[in-house]
Amino acid sequence: MKRILFSMVLLMAFGFSFAQQKNVKEARTIANDVKPNFAKAEQLINEALVNPETSSDAATWDVAGLIQKRINEEEMKNAFLQKPYDTMTVYNSILKMFEYFQKCDELAQVPNEKGKIKNKYRRTNAASMIAERGNLINGGIESFNRNDSKSALKYFGTYVESASYPMLNEKANIAATDTLLPQIAYYALLAANNVEDHDAIMKYAPIAVNDKENGSVALQLLAEAQKTKGENDNWVATLQEGIVKFSNNPYFFANLVDYYNTSNQPEKAMDFVNDMLAKSPNDKLYLYVKAYLYHNMKDYDNAIDFYKKTIAVDPEYAEAYSNLALVLLTKAQEVSDAATTNVNDANYATDQAKIKKMYEEAMPYYEKVRSLRPDQTDLWAPGLYRIYYNLNMGPQFEEIEKIMQ
Repeated sequence: MKRILFSMVLLMAFGFSFAQQKNVKEARTIANDVKPNFAKAEQLINEALVNPETSSDAATWDVAGLIQKRINEEEMKNAFLQKPYDTMTVYNSILKMFEYFQKCDELAQVPNEKGKIKNKYRRTNAASMIAERGNLINGGIESFNRNDSKSALKYFGTYVESASYPMLNEKANIAATDTLLPQIAYYALLAANNVEDHDAIMKYAPIAVNDKENGSVALQLLAEAQKTKGENDNWVATLQEGIVKFSNNPYFFANLVDYYNTSNQPEKAMDFVNDMLAKSPNDKLYLYVKAYLYHNMKDYDNAIDFYKKTIAVDPEYAEAYSNLALVLLTKAQEVSDAATTNVNDANYATDQAKIKKMYEEAMPYYEKVRSLRPDQTDLWAPGLYRIYYNLNMGPQFEEIEKIMQ
């Protein structure tokens, strides 16, 4: 009795497997019809894609990709005939075709029992994918413009990842020849950032960094993702890379210096900037960072020296002028705090002269900042307010007071 039941189970399993294989064949036939019933074809193939008996068969995924290819062809036929067609159906079918044909290729590359690979699908499917690959960009742009960043990420991401598919690189090195790759990786990065997919950001940022216009932003987004995920060592390394590659973006040095300062490691920050200055002695950013580090360490004389060196390299470096003036005001305040308040004291006049000299020295630096950045009042207005007040410059003080209000 047990043998009979066991035989029945085997027969049922064989019958179910046969049914799934039949579904695959029928789905292919329907897809190739003159007027294909795509809903029926997709229903049949979707059952086969999840069934253990057929899901590991390359032919199943080949038919799934074929159906999507045919959906795209029919929609484009309507477009050619100036009949109504759905652009997102076109793009979505291409996206699915890439997914299915890539899976088909992976399975077809598995060696048989004799250790041989017989991939009869690669050439035809690769040609179809290469022909439609550009439409992945269009699908991504369309999705992005519809505020559907999740879908946009799939399109842009597939475009980028497909550059490394073995089946598309058998005869051409797409990854090396596709000049759009960094730009589309940047688009994928933006979409990933919109949906807060930090893993995707870290996947596409290393490629997007090579985008000429947006490489700096790409590396910044990578750093933010690493920081969010708690990858502290990688974050610090990315900040250091950003300082070297994108010296005009203050994000990298500001965060690195802040990190070293808050973690009580100012010597590491100084070591790093000294290494950079050894390679580029006249780099204005590195000079400014060194001045800033001395500033934070309250080594004001060295800070003044390096702020002046920064200005010598770049006479329009507004932040360097502003910080140089601030250091002078800080020194003036220290002298004032320590000075005698007794007008009869022999040192009173000497102390007041020192304080006045520092205010007078700081004033032209703040006024220079004002001429360079008139709209950024935070860089110069508070400082000039103190200077004009302490130097008894009535009209100038009244003007600044109105600005401060």
